[in-house]
Amino acid sequence: MTGLPWERQNAIPFVGAGPGNPKLVTVAGREALEGADLVVHAGSLVNSEVLDTYAPAAERVDSAGTELETLVDMMATAYHDGEAVVRLHSGDPSIFGAALEQIDALAEQDVPAYVIPGVTAAFAASATLGTQLTLSGIANHVAITRPQGKTLDADQDHVNDFVGLDGVTTAVYLGTHAIEGMMNRLLDAGEDPDTPVAVVYHASWPDEDVILGTIADITAKVKEAGYTASALVLIGEAVTGGGYDHSHLYGGWAEDDSTGNTGGQP
Repeated sequence: MTGLPWERQNAIPFVGAGPGNPKLVTVAGREALEGADLVVHAGSLVNSEVLDTYAPAAERVDSAGTELETLVDMMATAYHDGEAVVRLHSGDPSIFGAALEQIDALAEQDVPAYVIPGVTAAFAASATLGTQLTLSGIANHVAITRPQGKTLDADQDHVNDFVGLDGVTTAVYLGTHAIEGMMNRLLDAGEDPDTPVAVVYHASWPDEDVILGTIADITAKVKEAGYTASALVLIGEAVTGGGYDHSHLYGGWAEDDSTGNTGGQP
């Protein structure tokens, strides 16, 4: 199969809807939605404005609470009937979704599919905060994770491990409801209680909200705001956007004796 995925025809695109703002849907995603007869979407996780803006005439099916087999059969039937089908995921389909198992199940029914990436919530949250997830001298790594819950056992929860590493910004998805337990475990593990934490609710949506705090006090602030879902938690020094070193990207380095690299190399 040749060509970029979003240039392919006669297949079902799994479109990343982005964090919520319709303007953050990619051009490829928008074009797929505009040509859709049927859009299967991720319920309230996808801003309805995305559908209203780009697929106003398409049939819409909310995937929330629907079994995988039912969804796949529905999409396969529509595809084989000649309809243009779009599977619309929140954020990016590659993170904390079930895109691949749907794609594999569709393949068993002779239905090809591909992915159109989207902007994930961690990047939208970083933009909202006006910072970077990686900052020279502060953080060189990003960990994307989630806390223990219905689909993740306690021994699979590695939030503590990531936050405990130097130079890591930890992005926690699907964890607002469990923020008290997360913060308590971090404190019990000896993490600095003054470590910055940001909770960004509905990043890029009209009702976007930002709560800034620390490991010690963020729980009380989130409880006061009343958020239990649909928020992204960022933990680490990069949250504040301060104290970083200037990079060498624009420094016009002279030749580096140890590597042979010349100006402009990081």
